Amino acid sequence: MNQERVFQVLLGPHMTEKAAILADNKNQFVFKVAQDATKPEVKKAVEQLFDVKVESVRVVNARGKTRRTLHGIGRRKGVRKAYVSLAEGQSIDFADAE
Repeated sequence: MNQERVFQVLLGPHMTEKAAILADNKNQFVFKVAQDATKPEVKKAVEQLFDVKVESVRVVNARGKTRRTLHGIGRRKGVRKAYVSLAEGQSIDFADAE
């Protein structure tokens, strides 16, 4: 996988309270990924970018929330998230990655 595709697949980390708990307890990290990204692509991208060993990848399509506005009902953008499980002893520090 070339370096350009790595940055097209991984859009950034998804930092929430749930993601922080997963990182501490289960060694899982959450990333926002492109809509056309596949599990093998996400695995290769994370392994290349952060130099870690990935055990498994789970992908979730989160639909955007429906919101009422002055002009009617609208919808926020949806997001595709990847839950990446790392091998034992591996870790990602997002502060060092930048």
